[in-house]
Amino acid sequence: MPRQPDPELEKRVLDAAQKLWRGGGDKTLSMRALAKAARTNTPAIYRRFKDRKDILRALLLRVRTKQLEAIQSARSLEEAIDRYIDFALRNPWEYELYYLQEHEQLRPAVSRSPEIGPGFAWLQNQLAERLGGSPEDHASLALALWGLAHGTVMLLISKVVPPARAAELRAGCRKALEELLRAAEQRGR
Repeated sequence: MPRQPDPELEKRVLDAAQKLWRGGGDKTLSMRALAKAARTNTPAIYRRFKDRKDILRALLLRVRTKQLEAIQSARSLEEAIDRYIDFALRNPWEYELYYLQEHEQLRPAVSRSPEIGPGFAWLQNQLAERLGGSPEDHASLALALWGLAHGTVMLLISKVVPPARAAELRAGCRKALEELLRAAEQRGR
């Protein structure tokens, strides 16, 4: 009788890949280590995933989905930025994976459109709802807000800003966000 495909294999492989990535990044994510951690064998993994790059792509999509869920449930842009930072600090390895490899793994090389991604599109839409106009009208402000949040995250993850000053940095990020939004609202009147 032929063996039945394991319906939980993909989840086990991605859970194991995420755990291995957290343990040391790229150097810890070999196919052999992944098969062992997922309690399977490498041929089973290759039947589901074309190659290691395919596993990274699936892992990136999982991280992006969880990050989007975190910010989209916010009641305000200010809360969304707080959630963005909280997500990154709770998941530093995944955050770095996403921002170091996303452009290579999730965007086709042929298409270099100005579209950045679903989180950026969501941010533009939120700005359009709050400030009026179309989402594209707010591309520059969205980039500035994203840069502010991402810079804050990277300073905190890298510990360039000592943990004792983390709250101060986050408060400064929040204040800058509020000032940028206030200036944009005043320009719109």
